Amino acid sequence: MGIMRRFKLVRIAYIPDGTFGALFDEDTPFCLTLEREWNDNKRGESCIPRGSYLCKRVQSPKFGDTFEVYDVPGRSHILFHRGNIEDDTHGCLVTGEEYGKYKDKVAVLSSGRAFKEFKKRTENLEYFKLEITDGI
Repeated sequence: MGIMRRFKLVRIAYIPDGTFGALFDEDTPFCLTLEREWNDNKRGESCIPRGSYLCKRVQSPKFGDTFEVYDVPGRSHILFHRGNIEDDTHGCLVTGEEYGKYKDKVAVLSSGRAFKEFKKRTENLEYFKLEITDGI
């Protein structure tokens, strides 16, 4: 695989409406993220544990061309995709360009634009390394 591109997710808030972060391409921040609250890494109900993961390009029946996060203990089908609120994540990573309110919840907004930027930054990649850390 040669030298693998590195993306970093820095989590900045754990609140009842979800786990919020910023996604970096190497050292450049380019979008925001939303995941479920921490719930002991339960499938579909929890954010991903901090750590380093391999992400591979996949074709999702629901979300199309995207990336799946591999090697999360006890979990699979963790995708990057569009969405706004914690209920949209289903244990996956949702992208956005700004934080705001949606359906009376803290949300990521402009998700489609953020996902388009994610796809542009990954267009020539089949794999990348994802490092998840806390920034707080």
